[in-house]
Amino acid sequence: MARLLPGTRALRTLEAAARHLNFTRAADELGLTPAAVSHQIKEIEDQLGLVLFTRTSRTIRLTEAGTVLFDAATDALDLLGRAVSRAQKTTRGTALLKITLDAQFATKWLMRRIDDFRRQKPGIELRFDITYDVRDFDRDDVDIGIRFGAGKYPGLCAERLFENVIIPVCSPALLRSGPPLKEPRDLFQHTLAHIEWSRQGVTWPNWRMWMAAAGVDDFDDSRTLVFGSATDATQAALDGNAVALADFAMVANDLSEGRLVRPFALGIKVAPEFAYFLVYPVASANDARVVAFKDWILNEVHNPQPDPTRQSWDQL
Repeated sequence: MARLLPGTRALRTLEAAARHLNFTRAADELGLTPAAVSHQIKEIEDQLGLVLFTRTSRTIRLTEAGTVLFDAATDALDLLGRAVSRAQKTTRGTALLKITLDAQFATKWLMRRIDDFRRQKPGIELRFDITYDVRDFDRDDVDIGIRFGAGKYPGLCAERLFENVIIPVCSPALLRSGPPLKEPRDLFQHTLAHIEWSRQGVTWPNWRMWMAAAGVDDFDDSRTLVFGSATDATQAALDGNAVALADFAMVANDLSEGRLVRPFALGIKVAPEFAYFLVYPVASANDARVVAFKDWILNEVHNPQPDPTRQSWDQL
């Protein structure tokens, strides 16, 4: 007679509890109460006739048997997740392409152009996964993605899109009604916004860096507004509340359509190893949907655009 084994729900509870070694944190992750987690763990132990955790008033530790079951549960859930992803991709047919990307790239760049792709490829249906989380192509139901990073993604093809040039922007209303902006020091009279981002020793350009490039060496950045996302910083500029540092590619349409203006031409390039990349599994390199989207987006980003770092001050 086959031995009864814990179900998927129980395995998820076991995996979370063993990973956190804390029933409260596991409960928060699973959307349960700590008592429910403790009860499920006790049920698994009773079902298997094993003690998986040793508990004291202060700590929870895995027993040797618990460690064996934790490793097995992790592998089983990972294998099941990958199988579900493959099954989803198989059953939804070959006409649907699912793209994962962050909110800023979606709203500021892709959605303004995607109708052109739909006109060119009416047989491909697009679905979008808008998130700042990095998706796993083996586990998540996505086919292709756009990521900001260094372009080193094992098992994935990575096509560099465009480099990032950070420029100051503000609303036309602020430029008309606020203190005049004739030289960089005039920015001291305005609220300045930027994002805070650092990875692998590279820092996203901020106002201190921009001021240094503009020849201003006594800038006090203690009063700047620091946002967690570029979307929020740009929105502060669009609302007329600040002069923000923004990625030129992400605000190009706002500039061309007059929602934003550039009070100064000086731009700072992000470290060259970081950029937006189009990524997809090596196994999908010949997928007709992936190839169509790749060819289209590379053509879009390689169309000639003005380089904001080459404009002179007297052009403004």
